Amino acid sequence: MWPQALESFGVSKVDGVLADLGVSRYQFTAAERGFSIMADGPLDMRMDRSQGPSAADFVNELPEKALADLIYEYGEERRSRRISRAIVRARPIHTTGRLAQVVEQAVPRTGRIHPATQTFMALRLKVNEEFEELEALLRSVPEHLNSGGRFVVLTFMSLEDRKVKRAFQALAASGQAKILTKHVVPPSDEEIAENPPSRSAKLRALEWIA
Repeated sequence: MWPQALESFGVSKVDGVLADLGVSRYQFTAAERGFSIMADGPLDMRMDRSQGPSAADFVNELPEKALADLIYEYGEERRSRRISRAIVRARPIHTTGRLAQVVEQAVPRTGRIHPATQTFMALRLKVNEEFEELEALLRSVPEHLNSGGRFVVLTFMSLEDRKVKRAFQALAASGQAKILTKHVVPPSDEEIAENPPSRSAKLRALEWIA
C-alpha cells in the first residue's frame, strides 16, 4: 500500500496525490493474461498471477446464486441470474473464449458491445479486489495530506466513480475538505481523438482543508 511506500522514504504527509485507476492496455489485450473477450486464453485475470484465486476459480466453484450476485454487484449486469445459470450448466470453463461463448449463448448480442463485457469486468474486479483497494485508498489518503493538499482521482468505470463521489461528499460534509470539481471532468475531444480508450475517463478533485 502507498502509505508504507511513504514511510519507506521517511515521509508522513504530502501536498498531492493522483490516483489513476486505469489498467494497462497490455493487460487487456494479452491473451495469456486472461482478460480479453476477443482473444482466447486461460481464464485467469489476476494482475499478480502468484497470488489469490483466478477468475476460473470463481467461475467453476461459486454456487449459482453467489456467482449471480457477484456478476450483478461488480458488473451491474441485470441479466446476472440467467448468465450464472448458463455458466454453472457449462462447467468446467477454463478459457476466456469458452466463457464469452457461454454468456453470449445465454444473452445474445443486441448491439456493438459483447454481451459478456460486464461479466468479464465483474470477475476482474473481484479477482483483484479492486473495490476493496479503492476504498482503502479513499480512507487513507486524507490523513496523509497537508492542509491545502490536493487529492485527484481518475476513474474509468461508473461504479468506481460513484465510490469516489460519495467519499468526497462525505469529507466535504465533515468540513475537512473542499470539492474542487463541482461536476466530473471528462476528457476533451482532442484527448479522445488521440487516445480513444480515454473516452470513459472521469476526473474528480478535492482539497484537504483540515
